[in-house]
Amino acid sequence: MALSGLSLLLGLLMASGAQGGCVEVDSETEAVLGLPFKLLCIACKRRSETPAEAEGEWFFRPEGAPDFTKILHYTPEEGAWVAPGPFQGVLAWNGSRGTRDLQDLSVRLAAVGRPHAGLYVCRLRRNLTFEGYVYSLARNKTVRLAVVDEARRDLASIVSEVLMYALIVLLTLWLAAEMLYCYRKVAAASAPPPDSASEYLAITSESKENCAGVQVAE
Repeated sequence: MALSGLSLLLGLLMASGAQGGCVEVDSETEAVLGLPFKLLCIACKRRSETPAEAEGEWFFRPEGAPDFTKILHYTPEEGAWVAPGPFQGVLAWNGSRGTRDLQDLSVRLAAVGRPHAGLYVCRLRRNLTFEGYVYSLARNKTVRLAVVDEARRDLASIVSEVLMYALIVLLTLWLAAEMLYCYRKVAAASAPPPDSASEYLAITSESKENCAGVQVAE
């Protein structure tokens, strides 16, 4: 979960506006029964300087069912429409707001149930304006959602956690070694060298003897 959570956060931050750049990140595909879940769908615009208008749609096909049904439609002018049925009161728009050009088309399930397992399709409809000419395009992204009773940790999250703790241990040892090295260096610099101390004592003794001899001669 650690790496996927980090990727999700990065994608949401980058997709918040066209001028700031955009990164397309895949959605997680495993939801825990009874807990909220976000279906991620990011569709970046290749040229941020091109004016555009967009709307988003979500379709759903339960496991074993032959056809898709439309479950949500969002436009910047009218907001979100949710189809009656198992998604009414549970599914909500969680994507871009305050802009006519949508790049984040994510939705959120307030509480995941067994009927929410299946295949989801996120569809973006975008109109690009090039010097008076309007070019329309559509993009689809598919997410297969599985509903489980308890969260299961994937191998990537376990490896990342082990590496994180190993890095903390190594940094702690390195810091301790640096502190010990600096302490010894400071202690050695503050103490006078043995030879210099001996020479200082010899010169002091000789000076005292010379002064005593001068006083006797007087």
